[in-house]
Amino acid sequence: MTDTPQKKSFRLPGGPLTKRTLRQHVLRRLALVLPLSLLMIVLAKSGFMDTLVDRYTFTSSSWYDDTALIRHLRLLVTRNGMTHDKPDCLLFVVNGNDPPTGSRIDVMEKHTDACPGPKGELPRLFTLRVDRMNRLILSDQNSPGEFHPLP
Repeated sequence: MTDTPQKKSFRLPGGPLTKRTLRQHVLRRLALVLPLSLLMIVLAKSGFMDTLVDRYTFTSSSWYDDTALIRHLRLLVTRNGMTHDKPDCLLFVVNGNDPPTGSRIDVMEKHTDACPGPKGELPRLFTLRVDRMNRLILSDQNSPGEFHPLP
C-alpha cells in the first residue's frame, strides 16, 4: 500500500491572518520608497551615478562618436580636477579639419547666468588632443603647445 502524503496545516503564531489597513499599506510603501529616493539623490549629487553611467555606456566605438566622447571628456576633466568649473559651464569645440583618427578639442569656459564670469567671453582653458586609434588623450594644460597625458 502506498502512503499518500497528507497536507499539514500551518498556523501563524499571531493567530489568523488579518488584512492590512490602508494606513499600514501606505506606511510600509513609504518606509521602502523614501530611503531609496534619498539614496538616489545623494548618489546623483556626489557624481557617482555619472561615473557609473559613463563606465557602462562609453565603449570602444564611442571613441569615434564626438557626442559620446565629449560627454566622457566632460566627466574626465571635472573629475580629475583640471578645472574648477561645473561640467555645464564647459564648452568643448572640436576642430573639424583634423583627420578622423585624431582630433583637437578646445575646452572653453562658458559665462552665462548659471556660470559665473563676464558675459560674452569664452576664455580657452586648454586643448585636448585625442588619438582615437590608440585611445589616448593628451592635454596642454599649464604648458600651451606641449601635450602630456591626462592626470
